[in-house]
Amino acid sequence: MTVELLGDRWSLIVLRDIMFSGATHFRELLTGSIEGIASNMLAARLAKLVDAGLLTRDDDPSHRQKVEYHLTEAAIQLVPVLANLGAWGARWLDTTPELTIRAELLAAGGPALWERFMAELRAVHLHGAPTPTDGVLAELTAAYEETARREREASTGTR
Repeated sequence: MTVELLGDRWSLIVLRDIMFSGATHFRELLTGSIEGIASNMLAARLAKLVDAGLLTRDDDPSHRQKVEYHLTEAAIQLVPVLANLGAWGARWLDTTPELTIRAELLAAGGPALWERFMAELRAVHLHGAPTPTDGVLAELTAAYEETARREREASTGTR
């Protein structure tokens, strides 16, 4: 059943993007997708994940025609799974440093870091708290941005 729900090409990517980018709106998810998900595919996956109880679809209080997607506890509990999948990919797949840095940090941090990240996700997605500027997501994002910057400099020969 799990593979049926999460085994398609896009479901885990959509959950990953909501977890690790902080994006909660359709347009943010669409334009932030490094894999280039099509709008109809994103709409279908969001609906599927809402129906499965992994996301909620909530009215955006700042705009009456927008909705926000939030992780449920079931989706938050996938953090260890995503951490392990990311660690496996970082070890066995040919990828770039900026795409593996978060996976490497999550693997190195182990269950203690995963628990901190899940607590942060609960506060944001289940209780409506703002995303902390000094939390796990901020640390992962800073590492990603620094690695991407170094990779750009290395490819252009600048410092």
